[in-house]
Amino acid sequence: MSSEDLKRRKRALRREVRARRDGLSQAERDRMSGELARNVLALPAIEEATTVMAFTSFGSEVDTGPIIDGLEGGGRRVVLPRVEGPVIVPVSYRSGDLVMPSSFGALEPADGEPVVPEEIDVVIVPGLAFDRSGHRVGYGRGYYDRFMGLLRPDALSAGVCFSVQLVEEVPHGRGDRPVDLVVTEQGVERRVRPVIR
Repeated sequence: MSSEDLKRRKRALRREVRARRDGLSQAERDRMSGELARNVLALPAIEEATTVMAFTSFGSEVDTGPIIDGLEGGGRRVVLPRVEGPVIVPVSYRSGDLVMPSSFGALEPADGEPVVPEEIDVVIVPGLAFDRSGHRVGYGRGYYDRFMGLLRPDALSAGVCFSVQLVEEVPHGRGDRPVDLVVTEQGVERRVRPVIR
């Protein structure tokens, strides 16, 4: 598939899945976000983690507030992404810290200490669409694909989305990194991860 075909297919998928997600009522999103948060917080990797990177949601995304609250309540160090130029800088966060809107709408820490990516045990990854193999379509800038390449080999990447955002297959190219698992309000979808020697 040519890069132009790939871009075109991703754009079409973004439109389709965003419309599905936007079609959920606020009550449905609230209920499903709570169920999804319980599923995320029950992951063994979360229970064993010291440092977890989450994100602040915006628009019709999964509400990550309950996930962040649960991580903090469980004694985890929470890290949020701050976009600086073409890269994500992970920054420590505690409830009540000052946040500011990023260029694309999500809130990110205004201050906070940068965290070395190798210290992160689990990354919770946003996306517009995921498939059951862990491939994802984000918002088209490649921030998370680049960031996941900086993590330790044993760090876990967990995509989060509503079940209406799961699709049969996400078109992907060489630079697209799949997540290790996808969590919805209905449970966990895992891909087979190659053994790292």
